[in-house]
Amino acid sequence: MSRIGRQPIPVPANVTVTIGDTNNVAVKGPKGELTRQFPPTITLTREEDNLVVTRPNDEGKQRALHGLSRSLLNNMVTGVTTGFTKTLEVQGVGYRAQLQGSSLQLALGFSHPVVVAPPEGISFNVEGPRIHIQGIDKERVGQVAANIRKLRPPEPYKGKGIRYSGERVRRKAGKAGKVGK
Repeated sequence: MSRIGRQPIPVPANVTVTIGDTNNVAVKGPKGELTRQFPPTITLTREEDNLVVTRPNDEGKQRALHGLSRSLLNNMVTGVTTGFTKTLEVQGVGYRAQLQGSSLQLALGFSHPVVVAPPEGISFNVEGPRIHIQGIDKERVGQVAANIRKLRPPEPYKGKGIRYSGERVRRKAGKAGKVGK
């Protein structure tokens, strides 16, 4: 059995989980509500204050769906209780990030400022060169962070650009120039 898939998911007291007859799951907590459709072959059950995910057999596809379904369901429960945060760092001379209302305005060396409007359920917070992306849906938070990073990925010579917090950028040596003669 899947090591991840067989672990029960603890459900806090302030979270309600509704499992529909077509494996449509709704999780409601203090931060909001998330819904997701799970594969019909995967069985989701509630045992006391735990959620248990089981699979019908040991075929390769079922084993893969077992661990995936458990992880997605756990992320839903975690999202509505504590939420998720991704942090980006803006590095470079003249590169800045600031909030303009709820939108994020970035100066990234282009001839114009880049404005990023937050999708529904996502909020931005700027502290100096750091951008915090917060939300209850882990998938959406990660995708918004990836889209912002894609605007100006870190370059290998000076390290300028937008990077994830803690990301190491491999640096290259510049031009060697003429030596000798």
